[in-house]
Amino acid sequence: MNAIISASELAIELTGENPPVLLDVRWQLTMAKAAGEPPFDGRTAYRAGHIPGAVYVDLDRELASAPGSHGRHPLPDLAEFGAAMRRAGVSSSARVIVYDGGQGWAASRAWWLLRWTGHPDVRVLDGGLPTWQGPLETSEPPPAEGDFEPAPGATGLLDADGAAALARSGVLLDARAGERYRGEVEPIDPVGGHIPGAVSAPTNENVGADGRFLPAEELGARFKALGASEGTEVGVYCGSGVSAAHQVLALAVAGIPAALYVGSWSEWSSDPSRPVAVGPDPQ
Repeated sequence: MNAIISASELAIELTGENPPVLLDVRWQLTMAKAAGEPPFDGRTAYRAGHIPGAVYVDLDRELASAPGSHGRHPLPDLAEFGAAMRRAGVSSSARVIVYDGGQGWAASRAWWLLRWTGHPDVRVLDGGLPTWQGPLETSEPPPAEGDFEPAPGATGLLDADGAAALARSGVLLDARAGERYRGEVEPIDPVGGHIPGAVSAPTNENVGADGRFLPAEELGARFKALGASEGTEVGVYCGSGVSAAHQVLALAVAGIPAALYVGSWSEWSSDPSRPVAVGPDPQ
């Protein structure tokens, strides 16, 4: 099953007899801003216009639990996540399509969580809302209650120890910008650098200038050059388990399964006993 869908394909599916459940997960990483400038508000953006039938999902509140020792976006409480998905109309028997404002990170986080918790058919709108050529709506009709019950998978999830081990036994990709990986800058977390043994693989290199994923063959070649190919155990982390989900999705498009270290650098760097590597060399 293809993990992504184009806007033209989505338009056709929405007019079919069994349209998919559509989730709007617009979100942006909140950084320190000039005084008086409000942070991005995904719900306000949703209310200003969304693809008809889409239901808004809040990444910070419904796709993660509160920040703490396990990072800025730890796994959500599964009971609360399941309830949020059912409120959004998600059922195990119906396809789910997720989109965001175009960056793809938030939609990928929703995709990963639904897949990890057992939903059989989830896709991400390639390129997000900017690729949609159809009408938008501002009304918020309540969806029919879904029946989705999360059943977490035994694989596909890494903790800190698992990420450290995978960096030695397989391939651990760091999805952050190269300067954060090298430790040259660190705008958010306590210390800059990377998990020893991790390979720099910035997420933005998964997409073209239009924000859409590169063709599967190009993605496969990119990951192979980084040491990740079919048959290799692969894991991904980023700052807080959001952009890394986009990398896991890109790997899936290339036909390479990968696990996600959800705590990512925000968890790793919060413990001063954990080793930190700096510079371009993985070690």
